[in-house]
Amino acid sequence: MPHRPSSIIEDYLMEIYDQARAGRTVIAARLADKMSVSAPTVWNTVHRMQRDGLVAISDSKEITLAPAGQAAAESIKRRHLLTERLLVDILGLGWADAHEEAHLIEHTITPRVEERIMAVLGNPTTCPHGNPFPGIDPEARPRTRPLATARAGEEWTLDGIEEEAEEDHELMTFYEKNGLKPGARLAVTDVAAYNSTITVRLDGREVTLGMKAAENLRIVIEAPVAAPA
Repeated sequence: MPHRPSSIIEDYLMEIYDQARAGRTVIAARLADKMSVSAPTVWNTVHRMQRDGLVAISDSKEITLAPAGQAAAESIKRRHLLTERLLVDILGLGWADAHEEAHLIEHTITPRVEERIMAVLGNPTTCPHGNPFPGIDPEARPRTRPLATARAGEEWTLDGIEEEAEEDHELMTFYEKNGLKPGARLAVTDVAAYNSTITVRLDGREVTLGMKAAENLRIVIEAPVAAPA
């Protein structure tokens, strides 16, 4: 694109991209909810984006990214994830705070600065929370499933946190405080269906979390081994 979209349009592009990447049908109501604006405001913005060749709107009102919109969305998404890496790996910002802070910085990063940050960080392929950069071959990523599907007595390695959970600062703080980060090795010690909780042991202590929180944690699919007694 000859000109970068405004920060508001970039926010819309990334939200449409995120919802589509999560396998959701993108409609105005969902955008209004996530962007905290009214449906008329969403439609006014989306129609401008359609006029500018960034999105397409189907007869059923489904919103999809046009090729130019896809390229712009991938650009802002890559800058967001890269900013999270910079904040955590170089500046030492708290892991749970990186997502919110990155939103304030990502719109100001130029292609030249993006290239330099990539080089300084050693060309990372995921954000600190384990989510891949746009353009990463899905076949190069491990197969995963939610921690909530694990059974007592199994051991697993955490792959990452679902992107939607990054919007919940309290939840992300809980994950960070308890060491529930990509690469962490954990043993499932109890699954209590009666109160929808799962208990895991890692770093020598046990952590109990609700199934909803466990749904947002991805484990690498591999042959589980029995946890030590």
